[in-house]
Amino acid sequence: MAMAMVSELTVGFIGAGKMAFGIASGLLLSGNVKPEKVIASAPSNNNLYKFKEAGMQTTHCNTSVVEKCHVLFLSVKPSLMSSILKEISPFITPAHLIVSIAAGVTIETLEKLLPVGTKVLRMMPNLPCVVQQGTMVFCRGSNAKEQDGAVLKSLLSSCGLCEEIPESYIDIHTGISGSGVAYVYVFAAALAEGGVRMGMPFELSKKMVAQTLLGAAKMILETEDHPEKLKSDVCSPGGTTVQGLYELEKGNLRCTVMNAVEAATKRARELGKN
Repeated sequence: MAMAMVSELTVGFIGAGKMAFGIASGLLLSGNVKPEKVIASAPSNNNLYKFKEAGMQTTHCNTSVVEKCHVLFLSVKPSLMSSILKEISPFITPAHLIVSIAAGVTIETLEKLLPVGTKVLRMMPNLPCVVQQGTMVFCRGSNAKEQDGAVLKSLLSSCGLCEEIPESYIDIHTGISGSGVAYVYVFAAALAEGGVRMGMPFELSKKMVAQTLLGAAKMILETEDHPEKLKSDVCSPGGTTVQGLYELEKGNLRCTVMNAVEAATKRARELGKN
């Protein structure tokens, strides 16, 4: 499956939720895959209509997706993965590249339930894939080669950041970026409501908060400075920022956030054992 052939690949999705549609939309934006080269399956039309409206193929038959595609994204709930793999396993060939985005489901589990020799990648995206600003990581199974990882990265080039990492980091990434998006939304809502409390209209406050988070994130990426240094750069002795930070420290924000990452990581590991 050479890089030059990426545009010729048919990409399938079993499961058609927000994450699957976000990834599929990114594939189309990259220009690497045409809409008619994408096919998705789901039990009902509740989510499939979005794929159809974008010109992609849809079906209610999982095995039909397998038979038509080269790269197959498994975007179902972890609790359904075992039954889905048993259903599609007879139709998987050595030519398929299987990409699982189910939280907690390990390479070992996937390879155990698929035919011997199947090329498997385990990937964990996050919701901003929907707006092509995702944070995605993946690891390769025992039969997947470096070029298979390169194919995935090429396909996802318009979805955001995509890095290959050891599998032991995948569940941690779930706690940081997969679930972390929700933590940021909680913080953003609180910040916006703080603006309302001080007298600013909500819509304006929300816009200010969103741009503040975007700017702060860009500074972390572009300066490569430690966040603590960037925080210190904003503070001046006896100023407004240090006073606000003091209140955050009293509320134990750091420890609470670190505990949230630990709880989400542990939960991801538990899902993999079920």
